[in-house]
This record gives sequence, structure tokens and C-alpha cells, in this order.
Amino acid sequence: MVVNEYDNETFFEEYTKMTRSQQGLAGAGEWHMLQPLFPDMQGKRVLDLGCGYGWHCKYAVEQGAAQVLGIDISHKMLDEAQKRNTDSKIEYRLCGIEDYEYPAAAWDCVVSNLALHYIADLDRVFANVHWTLKPGGTFLFNIEHPSFTAGVHQDWIYNADGQPLYWPIDNYFLPGERVTNFLGCEVRKQHHTLTQILMGLLRASFVLDAVEEAEPPADMMDLPGMKDELRRPMMLLVKATVVKEV
Repeated sequence: MVVNEYDNETFFEEYTKMTRSQQGLAGAGEWHMLQPLFPDMQGKRVLDLGCGYGWHCKYAVEQGAAQVLGIDISHKMLDEAQKRNTDSKIEYRLCGIEDYEYPAAAWDCVVSNLALHYIADLDRVFANVHWTLKPGGTFLFNIEHPSFTAGVHQDWIYNADGQPLYWPIDNYFLPGERVTNFLGCEVRKQHHTLTQILMGLLRASFVLDAVEEAEPPADMMDLPGMKDELRRPMMLLVKATVVKEV
């Protein structure tokens, strides 16, 4: 069961201060690599799993999507989505990724950004997404990189001056829950190996189109701590498709 950290008042208050929360896609360090992976949205039906503030929902509509459904487990996230990224073509629904009904062949594109690392059973989600996509449909997601989720407390080892020395990894081949400190709060995530993620997609009959390890853009290098993001991968971007019917 997913623990909903985002409705914690203290956690959410800190989350609102993040650059990506305040600036949207322009403030997301992975966006320059994720955006080119989006398929043609014109006239398409799009499902966003763990939609958060709804930035990707609004982007899909701006690119011509005919209908978008964004689901999230957090009341607070959906309240912000309604304030910031409302549109007549977007529906926001309080629903967990594991609880959605996934109707057969209903969507042209399924998107998920920084949500799947809270899910224990990725194979089940992959199978459900494959089921709900139309033939030729696209599954595009951004998940925390296994090297990041396997990080000890998901933090650097620092020297006496507080400068990061290295990123420690342990228990990489032992998937499961990781308890870490994020934004000053205890947060529970799920670690999955790279093999689990990619082979899980292949077992679900997806075709892999792209696998990218996100790097921050040059124009963000002056932000505090951003240069250290080149020392280990933090995010894994994956694009997969459902085989078209012959």
C-alpha cells in the first residue's frame, strides 16, 4: 500500500517551495530530456498516473490532446492542479495508481512523472497500463533511478566541511521499501533494480523506444547542488509502446 506523504502538512509546505513546484515544467531539471519523448498529442486521450500539480496534463492539452485524466492519491496535489492547470479537457480524480480501473484499450498515451517509485508491484502496473493503452499507444514515465533509490538514506557522504564526497549505494539487488528523509520528513519509497524496471516492461509485451538517464541542463548549473547531479543519475526516463495490430 502506498503511503501518502503529500497530504502531510509539513511535507507539503516544503514541497511547495521546490523550484519545480513554483515554476512548473520550466523548473524541472529533466524536462529538456523528457519533453522530446512525448508522442504526438493531437486529438489523443491521455492518462497521467500521479499527476501532482497537473503540469503534464496541461502540457498535453496545449499540444492538442482531446481528453486528459490526471489521477493522484493526494488531496493537496489535486487542489493545486485545479488552481494552476485547470482546463475543460482535463479531469482530475482522487485515485491511487494501483486502484485505477484501467479500462481496455482506452488511452493513446499514459504518462507518469516521479510517482512509480512509490509503487511496490511495478509488474502489475505495467500490465495494467499495457491493457489500457490502444494498439500503438505510448507509455512514458520518469522514475527515480535505481542508483538513487539504492542510495544509503538517499544522501551523500560529506566531508568535515559539509561538502559531498560520494554517493553510497548498498543492497542494490534487494528491492523493496526504503525509508529516507526528503524535505525534512520521513518518506517511504520503493527500490527497483534497472533489470526489474526494463524487463518488467518487456514481460508486459511493451516495445522499448527510449531509455534515458536524466542530466540537468546547462542553464541550471548555477543552482545550488545542481553540479553534483552530474555525479550520479537521479532519474530514469523510459518510453515504451504497445505493438500495433497487424
